[in-house]
Amino acid sequence: MSDLEARGWTTFDPDPRMQAWADAARKQALVRIDDAANAQWLRCGGTWFVGVNLLDTHPDGACDGVALAGPAIDVLAHTGASPTAWDRAQVSVIYPGYPKPGVGETAAAARYRRDRDAAHVDGLLPMGADRRRVLGEAHGFILGIPLTTAEAQASPMIIWEGSHKIIGPALSDVLRPHPPARWPDIDVTEVYHSARRACFDGCPRRVVTVPVGGAYLIHRHALHGVAPWEDGARAAPEGRMIAYFRPEIPMMRWPVTVAPPPAGVFAPR
Repeated sequence: MSDLEARGWTTFDPDPRMQAWADAARKQALVRIDDAANAQWLRCGGTWFVGVNLLDTHPDGACDGVALAGPAIDVLAHTGASPTAWDRAQVSVIYPGYPKPGVGETAAAARYRRDRDAAHVDGLLPMGADRRRVLGEAHGFILGIPLTTAEAQASPMIIWEGSHKIIGPALSDVLRPHPPARWPDIDVTEVYHSARRACFDGCPRRVVTVPVGGAYLIHRHALHGVAPWEDGARAAPEGRMIAYFRPEIPMMRWPVTVAPPPAGVFAPR
């Protein structure tokens, strides 16, 4: 079984091709972050720049003419998991002091962000005043590409290892009786919260860091979040900057576990 299917995440060592893409993405990101038109992405008291779809990346993933390439992209192509068209990359930037309370954020939400790393599963969107969860977006995977250097204590990615084996089946049980066209209307709040608690209780909390030029893949059902910035942690002056691709797949494929890639493709690290 692949590392991704077994653990819910895997990492890739630095590669010159990915380093070139990260350099191009960082240059473009810095310009866009400084653009006043993007000020609405600054959250958590100025300690988190969300940057959804910030980069003007090409459908093939290229950024300013630099191809999206490297070991992670090779594996996705080898396993048939590469999207027909890549989404525009998000650029998430965490700054020292994260997380400060955000405007309009409840005390409970601020505690959850601080104490549970704002753990979530992508695509399960909170809707309405009661923030009921529905499958609003079906992502195939999450690909994280660091754009700046940062110490492991500077708000790293957190993953609950094996959580995809709890979240995926729980959601499938709720969604399977309904046609995929109706899934965005099905309230999954209770089963999601119950599965999330089971992950907190039974899954190891892992810190995931890779240097610039590397990358990491996260299973679409994996519970993940971002840790608070520890006092004294160091990072580049621009903050801990990560580019994320989250390409969407047909809704009907989202809650079903796909066949693992060929043996040895994802090597444990």
